[in-house]
Amino acid sequence: MSLAEQFITHSVDNQAPPQGHYNAYLSDRVLREAVAREGGDWADAHLAAFGAVTGGEMMELGFTANAHRPELRAFDRYGNRIDEVEFHPAYHRVMQLGMQYGVHAYAWRNSDRTGAHVARAALAYMHNQAEAGTACPLTMTHSAVPALLHQPDLAELWVPRINSYEYDPRVLPAAQKSGCMVGMGMTEKQGGSDVRANTTRAYPQADGSYEIVGHKWFFSAPMCDAWLVLAYLDAGLTCFLMPKLRPDGSRNAIRVQRLKDKLGDWSNASSEVEFLGAWAQRVGGEGRGVATILEMVALTRLDCMIGSAGLIRQSLVQALHHTAHRKAFGKRLIDQPLMRNVLADLALESEGATALTFRVARAVDASDRDAAEGALARIATAIGKYWICKRCPPAVNEAQECLGGAGYVEETGMPRLYRQAPLNSIWEGSGNIQCLDVLRALAKEPDTRDAFFAELQSARGGNADLDREVAWLSQALDDVATLELRSRMVVERMALALQAAVLVRAGNAGVADAFCASRLGGEHGLNFGTLSPNVALEPLIERATLAV
Repeated sequence: MSLAEQFITHSVDNQAPPQGHYNAYLSDRVLREAVAREGGDWADAHLAAFGAVTGGEMMELGFTANAHRPELRAFDRYGNRIDEVEFHPAYHRVMQLGMQYGVHAYAWRNSDRTGAHVARAALAYMHNQAEAGTACPLTMTHSAVPALLHQPDLAELWVPRINSYEYDPRVLPAAQKSGCMVGMGMTEKQGGSDVRANTTRAYPQADGSYEIVGHKWFFSAPMCDAWLVLAYLDAGLTCFLMPKLRPDGSRNAIRVQRLKDKLGDWSNASSEVEFLGAWAQRVGGEGRGVATILEMVALTRLDCMIGSAGLIRQSLVQALHHTAHRKAFGKRLIDQPLMRNVLADLALESEGATALTFRVARAVDASDRDAAEGALARIATAIGKYWICKRCPPAVNEAQECLGGAGYVEETGMPRLYRQAPLNSIWEGSGNIQCLDVLRALAKEPDTRDAFFAELQSARGGNADLDREVAWLSQALDDVATLELRSRMVVERMALALQAAVLVRAGNAGVADAFCASRLGGEHGLNFGTLSPNVALEPLIERATLAV
């Protein structure tokens, strides 16, 4: 034996091969069915093209963009204040690809087609799987359009550039740019979700503009071209558009104090800022800031659902790939009974999250032409945002555990998914806020309750567990004395019932019955992997596995 051979300690085997490039749309049966069911499959060719990007180049770029976090450059080399954020080229490439395929604008560019928001939701769903941090500025840019339309003069300048498919990171006045990004600044140190506790004030100027003095505790994202912000006038809290540059091309008086050092979302920059007489223009009526901004929030909350559903899906993809190749105790992990229960349960969770997300996307899409769908969108967005975003962290963690110790190692990508998982439950109103919004809708807009139960009744007779749950929910909502105290339990069960109704109507009895038995019928424990032996696990795993 040679000296070299003596130092060969082992050969590498029983390891999963690299995932490799795949098409995140064509390989995802559940996603394609949801898009078709909710009316967006006219965009199949476009979605398939983006699926190749998100399952390929963008997946690789995501690792690099998160390894090199953005850095604040408050001053240039000469000492001039610039308040710019510097990003790695991988970040810019991801943004370029996201905008090229319309993650931020596809719904508006195709607003004449039924299901435009469904198709756009599929783009965002895939983008989040590859690189979730960049989804933040894309989401805010997408959601800013309805608010800006309240001010036609602003919309004329900004909306065409928001709807552009060109990524233009240059610092220039909006009129000179080929594409623009819009962020938002709502919360302050002393208020958080209670924006009426804000102290930032706007001062009218002779030319009709405003100067704003104050601060924002979370200002997302500081690299945008403009931001929708809230500030007080004498009439009350009002919405304003604050551009990075003043009309004369000089830098606006927006001072970035620091970038947030966040748990996850590392590729994206979030900041704390102060306004030292920053130039802005009013959006919507004086004192109508909350109402104006809620149109934006309705869309960003849907994107929270989309993002969480996408993260659950991607963690499941990684778990299925690993367990299909790794062996333990004489056979593949995916063939071990306990692991099969876990994987099937995660697949069921992913399918329920995806089904409800795309049903809400259809309701949002139809809101301006169907009053019942609009009412459903108002209540189901808060319901879905609460539940799907809450379920994301434990689902991702369970998938992470399927990889064993490797799932705790950065190069697998699972730690990044796990760090990202809690974000959407916090952003745009935490769980309690969502539950209170559900109660507020039920109390002030009775048509939302009618729309909710109409959705459930559309699946009546399809599953006995669901029928019993509908009866329970009706009684639970009638008992208003302690409803706020019980609202987390009630909203959770509202979400599960909605998911069940969509799955029952979808027509796959195996999926629907397994979901209803486990989530509504009590045949489930508190952890994943506790499905009943009566559930057929193989079809659930097969549906979740990447289709060739």
